Amino acid sequence: MKIQIVSTLQSEPEAIIYLFRQSENLSDQLDIFANAPFLKQDFKGEAKQVVTHYENGRKIYLIGLGKAPKEADFIKILRSFFFKQKRNLPDNIALELTTGGIENEWIEVIVNGCYLGDYDLDLYKTKKKEGATVFERDAKLQIVVAEEAIASAEQQVQKGEATAWTQIRIMDLMNAPSNKKSPQSLAEWAIESGEKYGYSVTVWDEKQCEKEGLQALLAVSFGSKNPPRFIQLEYKHPVATEKIGLVGKGVTFDTGGISLKQSTNMHYMKSDMGGAAAVLGTIEVAAKLKLPVHLIGIIPATENSIDGLATKPGDVIGSYSGKTIEVIDTDAEGRVILADALSYMVRNYTPDVIVDLATLTGSCVATLGYSAAGLFTNNEQLAQELYDCGQKTGEKLWRLPLWDDYKDDVTSDIADVKNFHGKPVAGAIVAAKFLEVFVEEHPHWAHLDIAGTAFGDSEFGTMKSATAYGVRLLLRWLQRG
Repeated sequence: MKIQIVSTLQSEPEAIIYLFRQSENLSDQLDIFANAPFLKQDFKGEAKQVVTHYENGRKIYLIGLGKAPKEADFIKILRSFFFKQKRNLPDNIALELTTGGIENEWIEVIVNGCYLGDYDLDLYKTKKKEGATVFERDAKLQIVVAEEAIASAEQQVQKGEATAWTQIRIMDLMNAPSNKKSPQSLAEWAIESGEKYGYSVTVWDEKQCEKEGLQALLAVSFGSKNPPRFIQLEYKHPVATEKIGLVGKGVTFDTGGISLKQSTNMHYMKSDMGGAAAVLGTIEVAAKLKLPVHLIGIIPATENSIDGLATKPGDVIGSYSGKTIEVIDTDAEGRVILADALSYMVRNYTPDVIVDLATLTGSCVATLGYSAAGLFTNNEQLAQELYDCGQKTGEKLWRLPLWDDYKDDVTSDIADVKNFHGKPVAGAIVAAKFLEVFVEEHPHWAHLDIAGTAFGDSEFGTMKSATAYGVRLLLRWLQRG
C-alpha cells in the first residue's frame, strides 16, 4: 500500500475513512453525510468506535478518537482498524483529515498506526490466512489535507512509514522463540541493517570478548551452547556535535540459570532482549531518516541457560571495569552483562550522554505495572527531557530514586559488589544502584527498566507480544532540539 498526500482526491476512492473526536461540535461535523440523523444516533466519536455506512456508491468508515487523543491514541486506533480491516479494504482508499478538524501535526503518527496494522504474529504458521491484505496488494491510500500542508505532510509520511517498518522488524525479532533467535542472530540482524542503511557494526565473538576482558558477559553465557556476542554500532551524521551512547540488554532467553525461574511465564523470556531491540530499532530509524545525530550502540548479547558449566550462586566473577562481582542470584544476569557494556562505553567511546534500556526487574513491573517504564538518572535535565518525551509519545516513564540510602544493598563482603540484595523490596532501585557502579560517575546517564512495557497485550494475538517500546521514545528525545 502506497500513501499519497493530496488536497483534493486524485481518483474516486472505493472507500473513505473519516476521523472524529468526541466533541461538542461532532453533530455539526456529521451534517456532511446524507444520513446524518441516523449517524448522530449511532456514532459518538468514542475511542476505537467504528461505524460503517454507504454513500454515493462507496463505503464510509467513521472512526472515533475519543475526547482528547494523544500520539499513542492515534497509533493504537489506526493500528487496530487497519489490522482488523486489512483483508476487507479495497485498493483505492481515502483518509479524510480536513472534515474532522484533525491537525496536520498528527499525520506522522496516523501513518505510523496505519502501517503497524500490517503486523501479524503468525511467524511460523504453515497455513497462512486466506486473501491478500491491502498492504500486500497494489493499493493506494490518499490522505486529504489542506493545500498549504502538503509539503510538511509528505515529510511526516516518510517518518511515520520508516519508523513503522522498523518497529515491525523489531517486533518480529522479539516475538521469535529462542530456538529461532540467538546472540549470533542479533549480530546478523545488526550487520544486515548497517549494510543497508549505512552505519558501522562490529561484532566480537566469545574469543574476542575473552581477549578484551568482558568477563561478566562471558560468565553469564557459560551455561549455554550459544556463545555470547558483543555488538557495537555507530551512526554518525556529518553535522552531529553530541555523542550519545545507547546500551541495550540482549538476553535472547533467560531461564534464570541455576537460580531457575518458575515455569509459569518462562516462555515470555524470549523477550528479554527488549533493550537490545530498542537500541537496534532506534539506530536503524535514525540512519534511515539521516537524523543529525551521532549514536553509539552497544549490545551485550547472550543466553542465560543452565548446565554443569553455568555460573553458580555465590561465585565471584570479574568484569571489564576490573571490579569483582559476587553473584548472589544468577537470575539477576541482565545487570551483570550491562556492567561490562556500560564500562566499555564509558572508557572507549566517552559519550556525552548514556541511556541504557533493559527488561531488568519484575520489581519494576510490580511498582509501575504495564503502563510505564522505570526511569533512573543522575541528571535532572536528562530526567525531564526523557519524561517529557515519554508523555508525548505515550511510551511513558516514571522516575524512581537513585539515593545512596540503597548503596549498602549492593555491597559484598567478599567482592567489590554483589548483583542482588536478596530482599523482596526495592528490587528495581537496587538493580539501578548496581549499574551506577559501572558508569563510573558519568554525569549524564539514565537507566530505563522496561520490563513491564516491552511485551504487552494487543489486537495482534491472545498472548502478550512485542511492543517495540523505546524506539519512538528515543527518536523523539534525539530530535528534541
